[in-house]
Amino acid sequence: QVQMVESGGGLVQAGGSLRLSCGSSAPTYTNYAMAWFRQAPGKEREFIAAINWSGTMTLYGDSVKGRFTISRENAKHWAYLQMVNLKPEDTAVYLCAVGRAWTTLTTGYDYWGQGTQVTVSS
Repeated sequence: QVQMVESGGGLVQAGGSLRLSCGSSAPTYTNYAMAWFRQAPGKEREFIAAINWSGTMTLYGDSVKGRFTISRENAKHWAYLQMVNLKPEDTAVYLCAVGRAWTTLTTGYDYWGQGTQVTVSS
C-alpha cells in the first residue's frame, strides 16, 4: 500500500504565499504522475495542478494559472505546490495524488493523501 503525506498548509492573509509539500512511498520505477486537487465544504473536488513523472510537463486549473506552480524532485515521488497571491476563494483542503495517468481527472490517480487545510483570510 502506497503511503502519502502532505504538509505546509495553514492560515494566511489574502495576497500571501504558502508552499505545500507531498511525499509518497511509491517506488520510483512506477513513473507516477503527481497532482494536487482541492475540496472546499459543499463543493466538488477541483483539479489544481499536475506534473508528469519526469517533471517536464505540467497542467493547471484555470482558477490558479499564473499564481500556483507545481514541481517535483526528479525521479522521486515528492511534489510541491508553490502558491502566491492567495485569495479567500482558495480556502480548501488540498490533496495530493499519484497515479499512472497525467490528467486533470480524479479517476486518473490511484493513491491519495489525507489533505492539508489552507485558509485564506480577507
